[in-house]
Amino acid sequence: MSDTTAAYPSLVHALAEVVVDLTWFIEGADDERMDQDDAVKALEGVAAVMGQLSAGQRGELLAVIEGMAGAETDPRRRAFLRDFPEGFGL
Repeated sequence: MSDTTAAYPSLVHALAEVVVDLTWFIEGADDERMDQDDAVKALEGVAAVMGQLSAGQRGELLAVIEGMAGAETDPRRRAFLRDFPEGFGL
């Protein structure tokens, strides 16, 4: 895919979408879909990585997530996006 046809404006945006989608799925998964101990471990892993970001990286990711929240039409997902920074150590 060339840069002129890229679906995302930046690599940070694409990766933020992936992380948000995965954490949204994990947080919403019930015991039948996912072992809750595994879910907690996965979410803790995401939080650990987020906690290691530099101030600049954190700011860039926060800006992307704020933009995603502003564009989100699903109220539950928009609330998740707005709570994401606090929930994952940003």
